[in-house]
Amino acid sequence: MTLFGTPAAALLGAVVGSFLNVVIYRLPRGESLVRPPSHCPRCGHRVRPWDNVPILSYLVLRGRCRDCGAPISPRYPLVEALTAALSALLWLRVGPAWAFGPYFVFVAGLVAVTFIDLDHKIIPDSLSLGGIAAGFAASFVTGLGPVQSLLGAGLGAGLLLAVALGYRAVTGREGMGLGDVKFLGAVGAFLGWQAVLFTVFVSSLVGAAVGVAWGLARGGGLRLEVPYGPFLCLGAALYLYAGPELVGWYLGLLG
Repeated sequence: MTLFGTPAAALLGAVVGSFLNVVIYRLPRGESLVRPPSHCPRCGHRVRPWDNVPILSYLVLRGRCRDCGAPISPRYPLVEALTAALSALLWLRVGPAWAFGPYFVFVAGLVAVTFIDLDHKIIPDSLSLGGIAAGFAASFVTGLGPVQSLLGAGLGAGLLLAVALGYRAVTGREGMGLGDVKFLGAVGAFLGWQAVLFTVFVSSLVGAAVGVAWGLARGGGLRLEVPYGPFLCLGAALYLYAGPELVGWYLGLLG
């Protein structure tokens, strides 16, 4: 049953990924997610339904608008393919259980937050605060439970808030946005307090390594600003898909 449903889960992910492209582009700009319909940003022509098939249409059109020939960002099929892969893997992890739905919503949020933060260095409240509310509601279905959900949300937001305030007190500069603080609260609401600790650990290690490498490569030294949201998303995704296994492996290394 699990393997049989995997292609359907991938298809669902690709379709939702197509919508996430709209969210990623419009939400930080304050635009409606439903009006106007999808259109070419250069010539304004409405995208035809057969030109809006996830992944496939991009390949058929060779990455260009059918009407004006303007290039279409490869970001669009990338988001669709990524969401399809994450959905299929989630199905293999969770299977045909009620928890698949809430966790899929969470994964879709991770994709949206990653690309919005990369583009704009913000995490909209509708995704962070909305994620906390959704995570609390999901806790009744996933088995986490409302108490653990609230505990996770409180620890997630409180931990990063303490780090942000401490950094500002020591350096006099803002080192982390409140969007990250609220978003880690959403991670905790969906996955619990253990996930918060895991996510902070992984995101700090990977974020520091990438930030230093990127800063040195760009000649910006160690003060190059790198959005933290994508690394939080990476840590949260790793916990969702393989958290217990990774923790067990790490503890085994320690002896």
